[in-house]
Amino acid sequence: MLPGKKTNLEPAQQQPGFTLLEGDIRDYETCVKAAEGCEFVFHQAALGSVPRSIIDPMTTTDVNIGGFVKVLHAAKEAGVKRVVYAASSSTYGDHPDLPKVEHKIGNALSPYAITKYVDELFAKNFSDIYGIETIGLRYFNVFGRRQDPNGAYAAVIPKFVSSLINGEQIVINGDGSYSRDFTYIDNVIQANLLAAAKPSAALKQDLARYYEGIGESYTAGKAISEVFNVAFGERTTLLELAQILKDNLSAFDPAISQAEFKHGGNRNGDIPHSLASINKAGTVLGYRPEFSVRDGLKLACNWYWDSRQ
Repeated sequence: MLPGKKTNLEPAQQQPGFTLLEGDIRDYETCVKAAEGCEFVFHQAALGSVPRSIIDPMTTTDVNIGGFVKVLHAAKEAGVKRVVYAASSSTYGDHPDLPKVEHKIGNALSPYAITKYVDELFAKNFSDIYGIETIGLRYFNVFGRRQDPNGAYAAVIPKFVSSLINGEQIVINGDGSYSRDFTYIDNVIQANLLAAAKPSAALKQDLARYYEGIGESYTAGKAISEVFNVAFGERTTLLELAQILKDNLSAFDPAISQAEFKHGGNRNGDIPHSLASINKAGTVLGYRPEFSVRDGLKLACNWYWDSRQ
């Protein structure tokens, strides 16, 4: 079920103190071993894909909720100070407002979206009851080097890139007008490090300042539990995305400039448009995304071309 590859970890394995523990977050003993001796836990594991969750909601729920609770409980038992976890922009569901702000969500449109929102509820509950700090980062369409283009549920960018490199026609869901806030992986890494590093006292102070700015009061519970959008703050349509990728890859192979697109049906559970407000993350965490969508797409295309087989 994993979209990544073990070989991606080879550079990290050369670092002193690195330990690779292989397991399943649904196995509590594995979670216990992973949390031992840790002050911070970065929880990035999930069974992704909206379409997959519609086909198999039971497994998605088992992994994304059951596994998440096991991670939280193991972290609490190990005395972990803070868990920074991957939340999702799918939580916004059918809420019509753009840009998306953290305190306004709509009805979930897929089992996957439900699981990610339930994770946020569990995180706050663990903070309130057990005093463990939790910070959820609502990712918006993350992309970048090493993202696997293969498989039925591959993300749109590596899938488009793979099709272009292999001379295959790009299939765009719908008329191509749907838009997303595509977010380069290095921006996501920055947000994770900031979410872990910010001292609790400063975090509370800046949260109070943020909520005062939007006209709401902030009352800290037993421990901090917050969510933040992690994005670039810019919309790109699927047609624009396909054209940017084609332009980038044409620098390596001019024949790619002649690639054509075809349109398929819209996917169940997809929202038409997604755009994040990153004001909260900027105000509270100091998040400043360094890579624009175009910059990130160029870097990703360079990596895919160099890594083609």
